[in-house]
Amino acid sequence: MEKEKSDEKLKRGLSNRHIQLIALGGAIGTGLFLGIGQAAVLAGPSVILGYAIAGVIAFFIMRQLGEMVVEEPISGSFSSFANKYWGPFAGFASGWNYWVLYILVSMAELTAIGVYVKFWWPEIPLWVSSMFFFFVINAINVASVKVYGETEFWFSIIKVVAIIAMILFGSYLLISGSAGEKATLANLYNDGGFFPKGWLGKLEDGSYQGLLAAMVMIMFSFGGLELVGITAAEAENPEKNIPKATNQVLIRILIFYVGALIILFSLMPWSMITKDTSPFVEVFNALESYQFTLFNKTFYFTTIIANVLNLIVLTAALSVYNSCVYSNSRMLYGLAEQGNAPQFLKKLNKNSAPIAAILVSAALVAICIVINKIIPEKALSILMSLVVSSLIINWIMISWTHLHFKKHKIKAGVKTKFPSLFYPVSNVIALVFLLAVLVMMWFTALKISVELIPIWLVLLYISYLLVQRNKKLKNSKN
Repeated sequence: MEKEKSDEKLKRGLSNRHIQLIALGGAIGTGLFLGIGQAAVLAGPSVILGYAIAGVIAFFIMRQLGEMVVEEPISGSFSSFANKYWGPFAGFASGWNYWVLYILVSMAELTAIGVYVKFWWPEIPLWVSSMFFFFVINAINVASVKVYGETEFWFSIIKVVAIIAMILFGSYLLISGSAGEKATLANLYNDGGFFPKGWLGKLEDGSYQGLLAAMVMIMFSFGGLELVGITAAEAENPEKNIPKATNQVLIRILIFYVGALIILFSLMPWSMITKDTSPFVEVFNALESYQFTLFNKTFYFTTIIANVLNLIVLTAALSVYNSCVYSNSRMLYGLAEQGNAPQFLKKLNKNSAPIAAILVSAALVAICIVINKIIPEKALSILMSLVVSSLIINWIMISWTHLHFKKHKIKAGVKTKFPSLFYPVSNVIALVFLLAVLVMMWFTALKISVELIPIWLVLLYISYLLVQRNKKLKNSKN
């Protein structure tokens, strides 16, 4: 006997510890491990302030999303809210924009995974290891939401332990003087001051430097924080667990991002940092000359430094891809529930995982891997520029949707369970900040990302009109 339609729903299999670590994992991505170098070159030690400011903005947006998902813990998250409180096109655009965003991120992360594996086994072709983890991660998500949650829990544990170890060991090197005379807190201000590149300055080649220019790089480090909202339909006791996870994000950002950066800029003069520098590389490099004696035998860290670093960045990439598979399938499921995607995408397997949505997303990612191998590098870079555009669009739509949501609830006299902070001032601050980031992107190498936004929105609108036309044709036949 078939299940009743009402039973065909996502199951609440994510416990409190899963939600906590998923939120933490979303706040700690490859941006922290690998992306800080570019921002540091543009602004020097002032990027510490930049990450703190960006963290507050991200926290405002998370609280806005948190208010909506706690009030209505449904699949599709912000896409469903945009559809309900803003309008059908907003829901359509929000959901499909997010889906395309993380299809492209999945492609990038799978490529990175293949590169990290080649570090240990250079004889293995990049596409082989990428495809291996492609099947593994998708199998984990097909199994059940609980298996996904457990996997992400341990991925996040590894990232957290790595950062804490870096902060603690870096602190030890500074206090003990083991890192040499150049390692001192004075590095935060003695090489051109805390703002060595100023707030904004133009170079001879027409590019910009300074903290405002670095904010473009900094904001992208926080992509993934909205994942907590995606988990709402499958979280146990969302009214308790989601607020708890959301409220702890800000302090975690301050500890892990700001704390790690203070250590990084103290261990070495900022002028020695390159675009490809990772804070972990710098701390582990300090280990190369470090040794300790145990049982009358001297041990050196030289042989394990590179292996530990590679394990950490591999874990970060696997974590991001794992979350991409999860969030994309739930977004497709939510779009199908709204009527903005084919209805077969609502199909669940016996473990209540959206099997059709997972397989469709996986098929697109697999095609992207093939495209990655056959198209010119310039074409691929244009595709990846869309990631930057989509991320900004996503955050803007969350904050703007919240304004509509709040207006509706106030008019209905509903007092929400988890109100956002400083409404509507925090919405205005977040929206102005994100628009300012777009302006800065226009004056950097990411100008193409801004140029793609209107083109992308037009494509979304044309797609929306075609879907609406198809709906009307079906209804007229019935």
